[in-house]
Order: sequence, then C-alpha cells, then structure tokens
Amino acid sequence: MWLEEAFLQGNYPVDSHAEALVAAFLQGERPRYLFGRNGYAEDIAQQLSVDGFIDEFTDATTHLGKPIVPLAALPADAIVVSCVVGIRPLSIKHKLDAAGVTHIDYYALQRYSGLTLKEVMFMGEAQQDIEQHLAAYAALYQRLSDDTSRHTLQALLRFRLSRNLAYMEGFTDREQWQYFEDFLNLAESGESFLDVGCYDGYTSAEFIRYCPNYTRVHLFEPDPNNMLAVRQRLADHARIVYHPYGASDAPATLRFNSNGSASGVSADGDLEIQVQRIDDVIDEPFTFLKMDIEGGELPALRGATESIRRYHPRLAISVYHKADDLWTIPQLILSIRDDYDLYLRHYTEGVTETVLFCMPRQG
Repeated sequence: MWLEEAFLQGNYPVDSHAEALVAAFLQGERPRYLFGRNGYAEDIAQQLSVDGFIDEFTDATTHLGKPIVPLAALPADAIVVSCVVGIRPLSIKHKLDAAGVTHIDYYALQRYSGLTLKEVMFMGEAQQDIEQHLAAYAALYQRLSDDTSRHTLQALLRFRLSRNLAYMEGFTDREQWQYFEDFLNLAESGESFLDVGCYDGYTSAEFIRYCPNYTRVHLFEPDPNNMLAVRQRLADHARIVYHPYGASDAPATLRFNSNGSASGVSADGDLEIQVQRIDDVIDEPFTFLKMDIEGGELPALRGATESIRRYHPRLAISVYHKADDLWTIPQLILSIRDDYDLYLRHYTEGVTETVLFCMPRQG
C-alpha cells in the first residue's frame, strides 16, 4: 500500500512520549527554555512564561527580558522546545539528545499543546489538502520513477499529516547538491540553462562548473540588488543573458518583497517588478530549466507551456512553497507533455527544499 491505512483513514499515530513532555512543559513545574530566537520562539514566549533562550552564536545576554544561555549552562531539570523548524531540526534534536537534555520539537508542541502557534509555511493547510486530494497524491506516487522518489513522497506526507519529525529521519541538509542529481546526465558540452529565480547566481555558477562548454545561460531575476550580485559572480563568463524580470503566465507589473533568497511577489512588497512569459522571451532551444520562485511556479510554468512542448527540456522545479505544489505542479507538467519520468528529492531535514525533476523520455 502506498500509504498506511491509518493515514488514509485520518488516524495519525500519536507520539505518547512527546505528548507527555508537552503536558509537562505546559504545567511549568520545571524550567522552560526555548532553543533558538526566531518568530516561533517569540510566539511561544508571548503565550507562556519561559525561563530563557538557548543561543550559542550570540554575544547578547538577554532576549525578551529573559536570559540567553549556552547549552552547557542549562538547568539539569529543564524542558526545552526546539524552535528550529526549517533546515536542520533533526540535527538539533540529535544535539539535544547527545547532551542529555529533555526536549520536544516545535511541531510536537503545535500538535499536542492546544496553543494557537505561528504556523510553519504551508503546514496548516497540508492536512486538509492531502485528505481532499488523496487520489492525486496516489497517482503521483504511481508515476514516480524510483524508490527514492516514492520514499520521499511517503515521508513528506506522513510528516505533514502527523507533525512527527521521526518520519523525516534519513533526510539531511544537502542544499549544496540541489538541482544537480546524477540522473540528469548533464553533458560538458551543448547544454543550455534557464535559471528562473536565480537569486545570487550560485545555481548558474554550478551549472557552468558541470557544463563548462555550455551554449547559453538565461537568468531571470527581478530584484535589482540580486541581479547586481549575479552579474558580479558571473562577470568572467560569456554567453550569459540577463533577464531583469520574473516569470509568470502574462506580462504584468507586480509588487515584490525583496528578502534575499526568500524574495517573492507580495501585495505589500517594497519593490515594483515586471514579469514576462518565458514563451515570449526565449526563442531558442534549451536543455535544462530550473525554477524556484517562492510559490510562483505554477503560473510561470503555464507561461512556458510552448517552450516545454517544443524543446522538451529537463526540469527541476521547487515544489514546497504551497501545500498543493507536490501534486499540482507535476499534474500541470504532464498535461503539457506526458513523456517525462518524474523524480522527487528533498534537501533538508524539515519542510523546505523539495524538488521535482522531470527527465525527458527518449524515443
């Protein structure tokens, strides 16, 4: 069975150990500490009286009026909530385990505390989306091309439904390998790359390293500060085309929130940007399209429909910004061309950096 019957029936396993620790944390009879100083930690601190924060990478001594302590100075009977949720929550869990610290993670506190806590990205919508679209997820599972992809999908769904980080064991922070899996079979010569949402140009620089005798690199980046960094990084390389706008399904002027690698379209953004259809901009073959644009992938792919149909490139598309990206994005791609093999890879220990790879079938 592609997913356990309990999950299919909406009966998500209870972690009784975590449930008991959450109850003890809420009682407040033992010292309460938060690992990390982010918005999740601050939200907890606004609702519960905590004794301090753990942060080993700061010279500050207090935060929100509470002491900041290193792990070694933690009271022996303390209960800690790890507020690291995105990239390395398992690494923090293992660190706290090794230190002999009694701890729970933020996801467990969300599930078992009854508190209304700051949500992690799309997690608040994920359960309903999975329950409503089980058939679409099952179809995706059947279409995936290898066991690693199928395991990745199962683990992500189990985690999203149960908020139990145990289902993410085995994943590590591998962001440096993102977009360049061996099965892409990139050649040193003749490749042409579209980097849509290129940020600071790191991915394009990696493409050039893998494919030094490339034909062309097209870079799409609407943030002028990011584009300046890209031009500086790639200044010594030829055959680079810089497109100073974003990608979507129609030309438009939009508001844009400039926030480094997490920049994206936002109604109250601080910048005004232009977006264009890839179909209107690119008029030559390309062999590899990478896209990471903070939730704008679906309209951007719709705006690349004719290019994908005509040139049949490899695709590496981020599928983690919205709750339904995991199934709506492959569904759209396969509606454009059905002759792709699908691979799913995940590059962190938490909710971020899931990539769908689409490999053109030959013959």
